[in-house]
Amino acid sequence: MNIQKYMAFVKAAEYGSFTKAAEILNYTQSGISRMIQDLETEWGVSLFERGRTGISLTSDGLKLFPQLKRICNEHEMLVRQLEDLHDMQSGMIRIGTFSSVATHWLPNMIKSFKKDYPNIDFELLLGDYTEIESWILEGRVDFGFLRLPTKAQFETIFLEQDRLLVVIPEDHHYADCDKFPIKELLNSPFMLLEKGAKAEISEIFEHHQISPRISFTTWDDYAIMSMVENGLGISILPELILQRIPYKIIAKELEVPAFRNIGIAMREQKSLSLSAKKFMDYLPYRKEHV
Repeated sequence: MNIQKYMAFVKAAEYGSFTKAAEILNYTQSGISRMIQDLETEWGVSLFERGRTGISLTSDGLKLFPQLKRICNEHEMLVRQLEDLHDMQSGMIRIGTFSSVATHWLPNMIKSFKKDYPNIDFELLLGDYTEIESWILEGRVDFGFLRLPTKAQFETIFLEQDRLLVVIPEDHHYADCDKFPIKELLNSPFMLLEKGAKAEISEIFEHHQISPRISFTTWDDYAIMSMVENGLGISILPELILQRIPYKIIAKELEVPAFRNIGIAMREQKSLSLSAKKFMDYLPYRKEHV
């Protein structure tokens, strides 16, 4: 099998021109014409009608075109996979993430991955949900950690359901309660954590039809914890960020439990580099595709 001749045939058919096929494949026009003639001689068929206005496929050429195009596409995929295998000796994985994942998941994941693939480097972009979605769309990152659901055009993998907990100072009058009452959110200044347009905390308020007195808004989890510790108010934070914290605060489950779904999103998994695909094997709690 001579894949160059098949590619010459496919490109000439797609562009209706030996000259254009030659430009695409970096051959001379006579070289493309000769490869087509070789195929016609070898197979004993006429592939193209040649005229003053250009070329067009014969009936035999039309019958052969779909299969030859599939062969060329498979060859291109093989070449990319071979390139990826070499790329595992070096390369870069670019990840969009938010703070709790960057703090509590990624260090262990990257450490494990680097043991197996020490020459692969990482670039982490820290942002809110909206920024991460934009980076995925723009191709700035290979994939991103997000709250699900996200944009319909993304491929996603669900990872974990993360509880949303009320955080209060140690001396709060509900410090000893089992579950924190929803209505009690109205009785203290509230520190609002917002990570872009998709705001799970605000959705809790809307669902229960309450309007706490918001005295501070930020996307910085640790700033909120420090303010709660100093008695400036209360907040609701994801359980993931509340691991191994140095602050003197207490976390309580709401009387009506609330969650966020964490997953990863990408434009198309099959288009990821081999190193990025391999990294998927190191994800925590990996579930099926959504």
